[in-house]
Amino acid sequence: MPGRTAGGRSGYGAAMSLHISHLPYREPWDWRQFHRHFSLRLLPGVEYLDDSSYARTFRLAGVSGWLRVRPLPGLASLELTLSELPETLHEHLERHVRHMFDLDRDPAQIQAHFADDPLLGPLVAASPALRLPAAFDPFEQAVRAVVGQQVSIKAAVTITRRIAERLGEPLVDAPQAGLDRLFPSPEAVAGASLDNIGMPARRLQTLQRLAAAIADGALELHVREGADELVERLCRLPGIGPWTAEYIALRAFGDPDAFPAADLGLLKAPLWGPGGIDARSLTRRAEAWRPLRAYAAIHLWQNYAGAPP
Repeated sequence: MPGRTAGGRSGYGAAMSLHISHLPYREPWDWRQFHRHFSLRLLPGVEYLDDSSYARTFRLAGVSGWLRVRPLPGLASLELTLSELPETLHEHLERHVRHMFDLDRDPAQIQAHFADDPLLGPLVAASPALRLPAAFDPFEQAVRAVVGQQVSIKAAVTITRRIAERLGEPLVDAPQAGLDRLFPSPEAVAGASLDNIGMPARRLQTLQRLAAAIADGALELHVREGADELVERLCRLPGIGPWTAEYIALRAFGDPDAFPAADLGLLKAPLWGPGGIDARSLTRRAEAWRPLRAYAAIHLWQNYAGAPP
């Protein structure tokens, strides 16, 4: 459906011109998967989640704003609402959100790719709606990955929330309480005093080196040459190893072949039996899953978490 403009409050702030569009997808696609994903990682102020919608603030091309996504009951489509923004950004943001919610992947292609694997094939066939959630902001996801080294998701979210509260800028014309802060820029994180933030000193140094490298242009976050090339560049930074780099490639960009083989959830998935599997063996086995290893990771993580299909 073409984008349209709507004025008024609509529950999301004072009167303004909102851009609304519909983003279709191939079924099956499951809102519950994305709701679980965001609920575990939500940053209050930067993100907002309720039963039927996800919203977040953003900074793009020098412009700040917010977006809201909600599934449309009975339709294979998401409704995207954008705050008042230059029209030149609408199409770019629609593509960005399509990627974020993995709307362009053909589920039948994923199922066919893994069909011959005796262990993973049945797992994929049982949950054909699973997709690959990607972050809106690669830098934000890189921060989450570094903060999350060797700690639980809950602990990582707590520390990342403190960073956002301490360094994030208020969003002008915030649409509602609970969605009123921008995630900090690389420059802000690189130059800040983050004492008592809850991170070990060495990990904090890694985080600020990463932010500084991005801020001054020494490191560009992109996967134009593929996930392996990004992983190689990231691993040149002290304190960033293969797990962190692969996780950034997977979560920040939704790269379909990124695969953090040393991840505990992948190694201890019940699929492998009581003893799990070691990282070297998993890496070898995952070669057969290229170029869609990230989807194998998504199914193994669900297997580990015991989430329902």
